[in-house]
Amino acid sequence: MTESTRASELTMGKALGAGLRRAMRDDERVLVMGEDIGRLGGVFRITDGLLDEFGSDRVVDTPLAESGIVGTAVGLAYRGYRPVVEIQFDGFVYPAFDQIVCQVAKLQYRTQGRVKMPITIRIPWAGGVGAAEHHSESPEAYFVHTAGLRVVAVSHPQDAYTMLRQAIACDDPVVFFEPKRLYHAKGPVDLDGDIADAPPMGVARVVRPGEDVTILTYGAQVTTALDAAIAAEDEGVSLEVIDLRSLSPVDYRTITASVRKTGRVVVTHEAAREGGVGAELIASVTERCFPYLEAAPLRVTGHDIPYPPAKLEKHHLPDLDRLLDAVDRVRDVPRAGAGVVA
Repeated sequence: MTESTRASELTMGKALGAGLRRAMRDDERVLVMGEDIGRLGGVFRITDGLLDEFGSDRVVDTPLAESGIVGTAVGLAYRGYRPVVEIQFDGFVYPAFDQIVCQVAKLQYRTQGRVKMPITIRIPWAGGVGAAEHHSESPEAYFVHTAGLRVVAVSHPQDAYTMLRQAIACDDPVVFFEPKRLYHAKGPVDLDGDIADAPPMGVARVVRPGEDVTILTYGAQVTTALDAAIAAEDEGVSLEVIDLRSLSPVDYRTITASVRKTGRVVVTHEAAREGGVGAELIASVTERCFPYLEAAPLRVTGHDIPYPPAKLEKHHLPDLDRLLDAVDRVRDVPRAGAGVVA
């Protein structure tokens, strides 16, 4: 890290673009494909400038057909390429679900490892941007439930840059979730770092150490959890905030070390509560840490409804007040129904 241009403040969107550019320069087998990613540079401008640098053979504008996009990526992976697929919005991934679950996730297993599927599926994800229907969904639990996929979610620009490069270099298929409401959030990014020296994709990060309650979260909710930790500190409560980074596999070593220290845990995510990632986290934490728990773990999540219209989303997204309420409740003597947060 020498010049300020190499270790500079970048938005998450710019960091993702820089990660794609670096991966494409480092390996000519890497190509990107998706709707409007070439001439337009993507609806979020993540791929802006790549067409001019790498040409239309490696930056491919596709038809509006997500199943066809992912299916084509499967064929390219068979031929030794490392395709990066952009799904334009989270709610558009469902037409590709069959390809992802039945082909992408299973081909390495089906061929006993003879065929690799180094496909990275980038998904602009979750809410908070006032978008229309099908543009603010949180489908991560579907993919976490699918064996054969790696599922990651980034929360700040450095991880966006580094983890995207790691995902592209990985021989496993990776579903890569990018929180849309953080695309313009800025942070320092080391553009010269070697991905081999960075923390692996599957390792969680203790964003803020604490002693009283463990907060488990990912994506844009990391910011909300950090705000809660600052607010709780004013009341003498110390929250440990863990950014999971990887949803499959989950780094339970980091999680259990924290929960055994604090004895209390709150999980928060934007997705609906029923059958969500939070349920799996709580079940697994309880199995591993039951003798250490001082209270029933709690979930603070989106509501079990289709994502609401833009003017109502502030009532749907887990906010500071709901998270602090859960912190207060998990610090009380356990009571019947304490594991349910509406």
